[in-house]
Amino acid sequence: MNTTASETQASSESTSFSSLETLEMPGLGTFALITLTGRGRKPATFSPESLNELGNLLRNVSDRATVGEFVAVGITGQGRTFVAGADLTAMRNVTDAQSARHIAALGHEVFGVLAAIPVPTFAFINGAAIGGGLEIALAADYRTVSSTANGIALPEAYLGLVPGWGGVYRLPRLIGPRNAVKIMIENALSHNKTLSGAIAQELGIADAIYDPQDFLAESLSWARSIIGPDRHVHKALASRRSVKAYGADREWDAALGAGHDFLAARNASNKPAPPRVLELLERCRTLDQAEASGLEIEALTELIQTPEFKNSVYALLDLLQRRAKNPSGAPAPDLARPVRKIGVVGAGLMAGQLALLFARQLQVPVVLTDIDQVRLDNGLAYIRSQVDKLLAMQQISADDAACIRALVTGSVRKEVFADADFVIEAVFEELAVKKQVFAEIEAVVSKDCVLATNTSSLSVRDMGADLQHPERVIGFHFFNPVASMPLVEIVPTSETNDEALATAFAVGQNLKKTVVLTRDSTAFVVNRVLLRLMGEVINALDEGTPPEIADEALNPMGLPMTPFTLLKVIGLPVVQHVTESLNAAFGDRFPISPNQQALIDRGIKGIWETDDDGVRSVPYSTLEALQVGTSPATSEQLLERVQLALAEEIGLLLEEGVVGGPEDVDLCMITGAGWPLDLGGITPYLDRAGASERVNGKLFHPASINAGL
Repeated sequence: MNTTASETQASSESTSFSSLETLEMPGLGTFALITLTGRGRKPATFSPESLNELGNLLRNVSDRATVGEFVAVGITGQGRTFVAGADLTAMRNVTDAQSARHIAALGHEVFGVLAAIPVPTFAFINGAAIGGGLEIALAADYRTVSSTANGIALPEAYLGLVPGWGGVYRLPRLIGPRNAVKIMIENALSHNKTLSGAIAQELGIADAIYDPQDFLAESLSWARSIIGPDRHVHKALASRRSVKAYGADREWDAALGAGHDFLAARNASNKPAPPRVLELLERCRTLDQAEASGLEIEALTELIQTPEFKNSVYALLDLLQRRAKNPSGAPAPDLARPVRKIGVVGAGLMAGQLALLFARQLQVPVVLTDIDQVRLDNGLAYIRSQVDKLLAMQQISADDAACIRALVTGSVRKEVFADADFVIEAVFEELAVKKQVFAEIEAVVSKDCVLATNTSSLSVRDMGADLQHPERVIGFHFFNPVASMPLVEIVPTSETNDEALATAFAVGQNLKKTVVLTRDSTAFVVNRVLLRLMGEVINALDEGTPPEIADEALNPMGLPMTPFTLLKVIGLPVVQHVTESLNAAFGDRFPISPNQQALIDRGIKGIWETDDDGVRSVPYSTLEALQVGTSPATSEQLLERVQLALAEEIGLLLEEGVVGGPEDVDLCMITGAGWPLDLGGITPYLDRAGASERVNGKLFHPASINAGL
């Protein structure tokens, strides 16, 4: 039976950050519903001020429940947000241990009041529940979730913290240690991956899931079955949780082992926060709530004061939010043309990823072409397989899957682009091939259709030089894998008109990507900076530095993978090809490695080989191919050499006006190359390392900004 407005008598009390509404449930009593709100249009977050206010409200509700005034208590959010986590601005401003400990302890104190209320408590997760937002939901007895909720996560390890308001203790006791490690470690360090409402319910974080239209009414109706006379739902949940709770020792050992393996693979074992999460999980596995709270408070107090946390907040708030939402050089949005159909030239892996992204996010028809039916059929089959995977993982609904399949079609004839508004090529990285493709497309598309290229290093202007309308050509460079890498480099030429540029910006933003305007300069930003870094490491190998030293010298940076691992992931031929383009444009700063070419010629795919036990070694065939010098570098020398090279290249890149400022370089490297958040952006890192002043005679940022990171 639904609890509707006609069946309840409601009264409410409002405060700055939360409000209390009392709902009369016929035959049961009064239900106290707390709604968490933010100030103005901002989503609700937990600052010391809002936590204190909520704590006072919860104490009042608890006292009234104790004397029988309330039969149950619920907590929910507004709009698309339950709670967006802690107020990071407030936490960033903490400079002393006493203030840090106050914040760490305050969350435990307030959430503990909710957990101790002597009647059933509910969290109705209407939308994003991030960090402390999920932790307060875990403090309730029961949870429902909206089917459209997204952004359910404990991302603290990503930010340089731990889930220190009860998350480390409560989550594994609810969903088991292995799933808890996935959420707190693996998801957090995988571009801050979050859960949908469906996945949260499947894992057991939520007990029930409802559609958004009637979410609150359905959640209240479900709550009635918990607090009602027969309490049949309560008994079933209690039975399920007693079986799932915490897991056997072997499950714990396996979960923690998987977590440490993940950190090692991501080169994150030497960072302060991620290993601390695993340490807390290990230490808290046999403790009670009070004992575990002390350890969580201690860890959070220490980590709030670390440079890594301050750097992460700078990167998140100043770059990923403010700079990304207000991109430098963005044209007026009203100049953008409507995009009702998209064409993709090519049906390979990259093209398939692009087509799937366009169809899923823009929900417009997408048509692929390729030179023969076999290639086309393979490309369409790949897209269908990815849709099936998304459906199986409950990341899309059955209706969404059917819609995507219907939207994506293919043809071997480019005439299918006649009514397209935006066509992007994703063919082989050769200028002559791309020029031919553009000429063929221009012959069939309308005069207003934007022609985009996904080139990673070639001149966009040269691609459109022979066209009748080069003003509609633009670079639109994605990063692999397309679905998860947030960046799109938007590259106009000197002839690109404002309408084409505005359309490209609109498409990128509608794809929910971070868009950065770059000049039409070889390899743009990310590949130019990355190849300068990798080039220094490869050069050190050529000069005689042992492979293990060359590959591990940059470990103090905490990059997501070592240079030689990245070399294998990208592919030696691709790296060599882009290096050749950079060498042609910029000379000896990007030397072409004869050893790299020798490995390519012999069909060798990487420096390392890894056996079944994960042990890396350099095979004899690789050693035989390498011709190295007699001037090896130490790890310290190579790290310094890379820092100086990066400072030089970024300084030149900014001098050339490739992007609007150093913040854009930082944003590109974080979203396009996985630059670690806890380093606070590549240019502040180089400032702090002393490389900026040594090479360029000045800092990229004012000293006051660097000091405040």
